[in-house]
Amino acid sequence: MSLALSSPAAQPSRTARLLRRLRGQHAFLVGAGLLVLIALLAVFAPLLAPHDPYLQNLAQRTIPPVWYAKGSWVHPLGTDQLGRDYLSRLLYGARISLLIGVSVVIIAGLIGTTMGLLAGYFGGRMDMAMTFIVTTRLSLPVILVALAVVAMVGGSLWIVILVLGLLKWDRFAVVMRSATQQVRSQDYVAAARAAGASTAHIVLREVLPNIAPQLIVVATLEAASAILLEAALSFLGLGVQPPLPSWGLMISEAKAYMFFSFWLIAIPGSALALLIFAINLTGDGLRDVISPDGRG
Repeated sequence: MSLALSSPAAQPSRTARLLRRLRGQHAFLVGAGLLVLIALLAVFAPLLAPHDPYLQNLAQRTIPPVWYAKGSWVHPLGTDQLGRDYLSRLLYGARISLLIGVSVVIIAGLIGTTMGLLAGYFGGRMDMAMTFIVTTRLSLPVILVALAVVAMVGGSLWIVILVLGLLKWDRFAVVMRSATQQVRSQDYVAAARAAGASTAHIVLREVLPNIAPQLIVVATLEAASAILLEAALSFLGLGVQPPLPSWGLMISEAKAYMFFSFWLIAIPGSALALLIFAINLTGDGLRDVISPDGRG
């Protein structure tokens, strides 16, 4: 009986342990649920949007949401200062925010993960060079550099994605370097090296899969940061340009109406805060789930 209990088959698998931890992470479940809901709304925006988000009708400007006395179910969230349906623009704005978050994470993740893997695995001069590059990058404030570059080049969706992607890689590099230094001394890496595996095989097949959890956590946090930075740039008029329905741009366009039609700012501002909240909850939950002691 004791042998059966101690056999590998009787031990819970890693997947089962992770699922058990996930069930206990209520914050993660809430964040992931909100994130999935927002993603579904963005994907199916063409089917859910009641009107064309770019269609202007000056005769129906600043119609209040349906919970106001003068609201109408024709425009459940009202219209903006140009008569465009606010619900439609909000749904399409989710597409832009998620596109920016995912695209920036992909660009920054590729740059930072590559640098971190090389510096952490080889060490020496490679590590010194990466440390110097990261230190130089950290001396440049992201928002100021982004403002300067976008002001010189011009604001557009893809310019914002490219600029933020080239500026947000430092956390990926630092975390991946530290994780790689811990993994490279493990027995399975030494066994692969002794078996004659190539360096590329060891880095991509042995090291990278074992530091992927840390990579996922950093990606969620950087996605939230990128979405906030895009909203800030759009609010200042240097990010996504009209008539694209960016949430930051919607807030910027409603500044002149904040004392008369407060909901023009409150609705996209609440949507932006909810998205960042969902991403941060998901990232924090993942961090707790994959931590060795299963904290949280």
